[in-house]
Amino acid sequence: MPLLSLTDDQPFSLDRTLSCGQVFRWHHVPDGGWRGIVGDRLIRIRQDGSRLTFSGAGKRFIKHYFSLDSDLPAIVASFDRDPFIHRSAEACHGLRLIRQPPWECLVSYICSTNSNIPMIRKRIERIARAFGKPVEEKGITYFGFPKPSLLAGTCEDILTGCKMGYRGKYVKKTACDVGDTDDWAARIRSLPYEPARRELMKFSGVGPKAADCILLFAFQKYEAFPVDVWIRRIMRERYLPTLVSNTPLSSNEYNAIRRFARDHFGEYCGYAQEYLYAAREEDL
Repeated sequence: MPLLSLTDDQPFSLDRTLSCGQVFRWHHVPDGGWRGIVGDRLIRIRQDGSRLTFSGAGKRFIKHYFSLDSDLPAIVASFDRDPFIHRSAEACHGLRLIRQPPWECLVSYICSTNSNIPMIRKRIERIARAFGKPVEEKGITYFGFPKPSLLAGTCEDILTGCKMGYRGKYVKKTACDVGDTDDWAARIRSLPYEPARRELMKFSGVGPKAADCILLFAFQKYEAFPVDVWIRRIMRERYLPTLVSNTPLSSNEYNAIRRFARDHFGEYCGYAQEYLYAAREEDL
């Protein structure tokens, strides 16, 4: 199997990176490694100290996908501005943001509305099994993620059969709007954060939180700061005690949180968000 050697000055934790909730098609396997499907690639990867062994992709892909070419200590230092985020960063040492394929990330976060991670995983897996390209390994069939045209050409009832609920019509409409070219993704990537956010929210089923997740994980707009119930609670308890806790999250409150985060944590506030989220159950 191919091998990548990690350097001491650029920490990486495969387990923390893949278990923190940013991706949905990776599974921990009995040998201590991970199995994941990215597009049509079936990838296996394992970390032993400073050694990464993997199959299903080349070194260049692995480095890019796991952001191993980013200066993580410099990124963490840029948002390490108070004791709480410092402890969160220590608890999540080596966590890196994955560079996700834009189309798959877009659908994943349309599927995420009003859901928990196990349900999101199930929805994405059902879509892949129904429409994705089969990938065989040792007599076991896995499924890649389908192209937009395969979802655009289906009837809405089939997507409903994937137990998507109201999200099925959003996925179908977005697939029709996107098409099989990458023009939409290139357009989003070329825009600054705020215009890119507005463009993403034109797609069916993409609200403020989904847009920020997609911008952060697929387009490396690190000033995006997704706010869910966990982040809202953390921000209220640790940074913004005047936030109202017993009402639905309003657009004004969401915007107040993300503006504070950008001012307080800086240009990599999205990285800070993931560390806060990943460390949410730690005793900090």
